[in-house]
Amino acid sequence: MKRVSHSTWTAILGVVYLGLMVNFLVLVAAAPLVVLLITTDPAHSWPLLALAAPLAAPALTGAFTAFRENAVGETQVVRAFWRGWKATWRKAMLLGLAGTALIVVLLVDVRAVADTPASVVVVPVLAILTLVTLSTALVGLGALAEVPSARMRDAVKAALYLGIRRWYLTALSFAVLAVQVGLFTTMPAIAIGLTAAPALYVAWANSRYTLRPVLEVAEVRA
Repeated sequence: MKRVSHSTWTAILGVVYLGLMVNFLVLVAAAPLVVLLITTDPAHSWPLLALAAPLAAPALTGAFTAFRENAVGETQVVRAFWRGWKATWRKAMLLGLAGTALIVVLLVDVRAVADTPASVVVVPVLAILTLVTLSTALVGLGALAEVPSARMRDAVKAALYLGIRRWYLTALSFAVLAVQVGLFTTMPAIAIGLTAAPALYVAWANSRYTLRPVLEVAEVRA
């Protein structure tokens, strides 16, 4: 049998290290949200979850930054993660706060009209707006990870427009993240320790490809 080369083993171990370390760093950076999800019933603790969700947003930009820098040869995962977290935490929290507040309003409205005759028309519209909000927040965090100096208005506009235009990529990200959420509800240790990084990697890759038109313009201007 042909031996596996040293460079191949190095690449494999590098990917494993990237995944495990990103899992750990996301757990640390998003600890308040993770603890609430594990120890409470979301149906009753959703106000606390809504407060904790924006605090977890910089964990995503940190993970996205680690993936981006690893793709260009950076092997210091911890340094890359915290560099991304530090560069984006204010904007990421603001985007997370705005997105969470809007989603809470939309879901409360869904519950308020669910038992009325207008629900046939109103609920689908509110559901679509909720998905658009989630898409804009996810792609917007990807934009901040790619260009931390970007203005919030520009990042949100690009995320809103391109997230809808390239809806199939957003749908794929949602599908993968939905599987991750389902796994978290049944096997939280596996979801946190093993599969979080692969799911976030798919979300980052799709967001980056979604944003490619504006990222190419940003590179040219730089």
